[in-house]
Parts: sequence; C-alpha cells; structure tokens
Amino acid sequence: MESKQWDVQIFISEDDNDDVTTAKAVLTSPDGKRRESVAYARRNPIDQPVPSIGDELAAGRALADLAGRLMREGAEEVAQMAGQAPGGW
Repeated sequence: MESKQWDVQIFISEDDNDDVTTAKAVLTSPDGKRRESVAYARRNPIDQPVPSIGDELAAGRALADLAGRLMREGAEEVAQMAGQAPGGW
C-alpha cells in the first residue's frame, strides 16, 4: 500500500485592534499542486479581545473552505472521467 503525505500550513494574522483575524490555509500535494483558502473571524465590539478564539474560528473556516474546494475538485474530476457534467457539490 502506498503512503502519501499532504502538508497544510495555516498562516494567521490579526489587525492592530484584535478585531479581525485572518487565516490562510495552504495545502501542497505531493505533485506540487497548491491550493489556498482565506477566511476571517471578526470580534464583536462588546466582547473582550481573546486572540486565540479568533485564531481558532478563522483557521477552522479556512480549513472548511479548503475541504469544500477539495470535494468539488474531486467530484469534477470523477464527472470528467465518467463523461458527465460536474454537479452536486
């Protein structure tokens, strides 16, 4: 059985006021194909700044978006191989 490793890096940054956290998830597959997703978390102005919460939310959203992209890409490739129009994702 062949074993593969796909690496995901998550880059997180916060604005100067800790109001908006940005996360970029970058997946590089062994064939060198790179996929990226960017997501945000915004703090409610009445909440205390807790940067770790923004990090978790933004990173989770970026990973969820990346997962959706992978699912759509896989479904499109299956449809192409079957000679059908893509759909469903």
